[in-house]
Amino acid sequence: MEKKATSPAQAPKPATAASKGSGGLNPALVIPLLFVIALCVYMFVLGNPDHFIDGDPEKGPKPGDYFGIVHEGGPIVPLLMTCFLIVLVFTIERMITIGKANGSGSIDSFVRKIKSLLDKNQVDEAIKECDKQKGSVGNVIKAGLLKYKQLAGETQLDKEQKLAALQKEVDEATTLELPMLQKNLTIIATLAGASTLIALLGTVLGMIRAFAALGASGASDSGALAAGISEALINTAIGIGTSAIATISYAYLNSRVDDLTYSIDEIGLSIQQNFAAHY
Repeated sequence: MEKKATSPAQAPKPATAASKGSGGLNPALVIPLLFVIALCVYMFVLGNPDHFIDGDPEKGPKPGDYFGIVHEGGPIVPLLMTCFLIVLVFTIERMITIGKANGSGSIDSFVRKIKSLLDKNQVDEAIKECDKQKGSVGNVIKAGLLKYKQLAGETQLDKEQKLAALQKEVDEATTLELPMLQKNLTIIATLAGASTLIALLGTVLGMIRAFAALGASGASDSGALAAGISEALINTAIGIGTSAIATISYAYLNSRVDDLTYSIDEIGLSIQQNFAAHY
């Protein structure tokens, strides 16, 4: 007489609908490239002799020529321009990525429709809606609904175990999607503070240059003093502007990711409540 196995056979697990995206630009390649671009702009565009009196940078920029004026900010300017370009490029890249993650149509409408279908226990129809949505929320919820269907026919687990397995599936699918959405946000957040510090370095160097000129001349050299103060203020302006843009960008993008996460959590809770009510 054959002895029956006491441990339940594991049902085949459906492939999760959420897939971890390669997720955007590689900072290790993009940042050096942006630095080279900023350096070239500083040297060949801002430093073009056409922007200076008699074509000589030593004589200062032409009156009202802002390219020449920015060039007077000195060697810190390319670093600040790099920070600005990094913020700009990664903000655009994150907006495109998050836009794709939103999928087609309104997220709020999608959430309401899924909850309505779940209230009617129309799981297959809800899965079809996830396929139409084609976004991160749809991917995560589809993974949960596929697990829902699998657990509905499972007889070897009790209700609490099924609910735990369902929650785990949604959590795992969310874990696969969120890193793709949050990638490179840390860089923007870092530059929100770092660009101000780099600007402060440029300001200090400009002031050192101004007072060194005064000390060397032994008299009031208004030209040298003005050049040093101008360098300091140019760096300050660029750094503060970059910092402000980075701060606003990070807050906006992070709120978009939080909205997606909230939508996932909302539908995930509805899936569990629906499962608990029907099984």
